Amino acid sequence: MTAVHPWWSMVAIAVYFAVMLLFGYLAFRRTRDLGDYMLGGRQLPAPVAALSAGAADMSGWLLMGLPGALYLTGLVEVWIAVGLTIGVWCNWYFVAPRLRAYTQVAGDSITIPTFLDRRLHDGRHGLRIASGIIILVFFTFYVSSGMVAAGTFMESTFGIKPWLGILIVGGITLAYTTVGGFLGATWTDVAQGLLMLAALIVVPIMAVIKLGGWSAVTDTLAQIDLATGSQHFSLIQGASILGIISALAWGLGYFGQPHIIVRFMALKTPQAATFGRRVGIVWMVLISLGACASGLIGRAFFAETPLPNQETVFLALSQALFHPLVAGLVLSAVLAAIMSTLSSQLVVCSSALVEDLLKLFRRELPARRELWAGRAGVLLVAIAAALLAFTAQDTILSLVSFAWAGFGASFGPVIILSLYWSRLTSWGALAGMVTGAATVVVWGKSALSTWLYEIVPGFAACLIVAVVVSLATAHVDERITTEFAQARQLSTRARREPK
Repeated sequence: MTAVHPWWSMVAIAVYFAVMLLFGYLAFRRTRDLGDYMLGGRQLPAPVAALSAGAADMSGWLLMGLPGALYLTGLVEVWIAVGLTIGVWCNWYFVAPRLRAYTQVAGDSITIPTFLDRRLHDGRHGLRIASGIIILVFFTFYVSSGMVAAGTFMESTFGIKPWLGILIVGGITLAYTTVGGFLGATWTDVAQGLLMLAALIVVPIMAVIKLGGWSAVTDTLAQIDLATGSQHFSLIQGASILGIISALAWGLGYFGQPHIIVRFMALKTPQAATFGRRVGIVWMVLISLGACASGLIGRAFFAETPLPNQETVFLALSQALFHPLVAGLVLSAVLAAIMSTLSSQLVVCSSALVEDLLKLFRRELPARRELWAGRAGVLLVAIAAALLAFTAQDTILSLVSFAWAGFGASFGPVIILSLYWSRLTSWGALAGMVTGAATVVVWGKSALSTWLYEIVPGFAACLIVAVVVSLATAHVDERITTEFAQARQLSTRARREPK
């Protein structure tokens, strides 16, 4: 695809940028202290939390990585979307209500590391420090993947250098996140989630109409399959049992993604999780179908002139189907996917630096200094991720998959055990977390990752080690027993009395 300079599209995207900055400013006006900056004062309505969690989850991978994978190899790549959809439902059902209740019971914790520290009464704070470090390490890769997607987007759409695209998109995201914090990220996430949903419904439908109907799409793909020996409509062609397990295992990652589960902590009440789950799963199903359809239909649409970079298929469809002004609005959905995830991740990184690390060594900080320290943390992580993005050689999907596995394997089992098993100890959680993270790094950087996704051995290793070490270091703590019972009672009541 030859890049052009559609000025109408530039105008549409400039308007989008302006609206995001406006949201950041409005959030800035309502941010008074670190609690507001990191968690929005626990006042998120269920639909807002659901859309925000979804948008924060689905980065540039949704509109670039996933459609590109289906464009290249077909429906065999859909197993990832299936695993993620199952993971979303389980996360909302099993984690959301109890985490919202327990973080309130455990000293009104506003971050995941602080929650684990207080939940397990870790007087040494080793768990909190390890959690903060893991968040900073893996989120640097995760944020970098978003910046790589931003550079690819700007190059494919406007023909500008990727590094300049990284600076533009990263700079705008950094601006509204730095000043607006959690509320700024959340409000923009809602707008971005709705924009992504609209784009993923409209683009595939218009492409099918342009091609002459669904039968024309299937006929064209059949011809491509005959000529190339591929099978775009096969769910198993070219896949192994371990490959399908690896794809489905993406769903395990949800339990340990700090930028997603922090939305559960910000709900108004534990009862709100019921309605949030319904909104979240409907949104997830619709956008997954749209992304998968875009990849398959795009392969048929560009049958005569295959794209040099399959991850730009959604961008190419938008430019081919619409007037530049409308295309600009559609293309803004790609930026929405990238920027919503970036902003959420930057806020969590900031919380790890300030709430989980800095405050351990300087406990008494004025509220205003805490707030500005949080903003400085956002800036530092963004700079580190941008430097990594400038030299990145991996695809968007590979960067995301590594970071996703890191969080899923290090935090996922520990979060589940902390919510449902009263005998978890701080030593067990720490050992499991470090083991899970180390397994992902070693496995993911070896040839073993080519036949089994590193989240599978990492998740299993974390779970086993956490349980074994907890049993070996078990002790009776009345505070833990009492708080565990209180949290269970609150979350049980939430399921019985949905609001």
